[in-house]
Amino acid sequence: MAPAVDRRRAFLRMVEHYGARRCNSVHLSTRRRISKLGWGVISHRFSNLHQRPTPLPPEPAGFYNDIGASIDIPLDKKDLKKKERELMAKEAELNRREQEIKRREEALARAGVLIEPKNWPPFFPIIHVDISNDIPVHLQRVQYVSFASLLGLVICLFWNILCVSGAWITGHDPRIWFLAVIYFITGCPGAYFLWYRPLYRAMRKDSAFSYGWFFLFYFFHIAFCIYAAVSPPFFYMGRSLAGIFQAISEMGENAGVGIMYFMGFAMFVLEVLLSIWVFQRVYWFFRGKGTEAQMRSDAASRGPQF
Repeated sequence: MAPAVDRRRAFLRMVEHYGARRCNSVHLSTRRRISKLGWGVISHRFSNLHQRPTPLPPEPAGFYNDIGASIDIPLDKKDLKKKERELMAKEAELNRREQEIKRREEALARAGVLIEPKNWPPFFPIIHVDISNDIPVHLQRVQYVSFASLLGLVICLFWNILCVSGAWITGHDPRIWFLAVIYFITGCPGAYFLWYRPLYRAMRKDSAFSYGWFFLFYFFHIAFCIYAAVSPPFFYMGRSLAGIFQAISEMGENAGVGIMYFMGFAMFVLEVLLSIWVFQRVYWFFRGKGTEAQMRSDAASRGPQF
């Protein structure tokens, strides 16, 4: 055992000695190469190993979103001059038309003709209603209520068609439905042209003739509403108007249609009361009485302010 251990130790010492000599020789050769090349070259080589790559040049704007390069198409000077002349001719034509329209408007204004653009209802303009700009302040309330009276008549006549349609379905004469439709298609535009528009112009221009026209046809309007609310069983065909008498008689045959007739009666009564109020206010103003006439006199006494 002892000779084997000694041999092993001797082998290990020999290996350590040989490794030390080898390392010393390697270090010695490396130092010699460094002394020949110089420390500057070595440091430059090692610095190149850790140097960052050179960045790429910046890309132009819109590089990824470019759908195609613009192409300049050369235009002929003759074409440019031709288009310029056409544009100038169109501009001159528009200016001429604008001057012509202004001249006509001024001529109509001097002649006393009022230009009334259609603006109501907003979704389908068929009439002109601009009370806040056309009517004096002290008369705007009366004009608004008269406009409500016009709309009330439209609602009453439309509801009357529904009532008469119900009576026709339950077995009454179909001619009553045609009469109800005639009341609607003649009463609504007739009310606008015969008494609402004259009142609008009378308050706008303070015209005595327009006031007289309004009083005449508004009286017939009130009389018709009273007659429709009562609806006596004569001078008309069957139950073509939803009044009190027809509502009572219809309740005995069909309760649902009878209730509709009673609602029509209530609508006509409200229309009568509203129309009487408008008639009274306009008459008082025309005669120089009432709140509206007092407001007009106060405004006239103050006079223009400079």
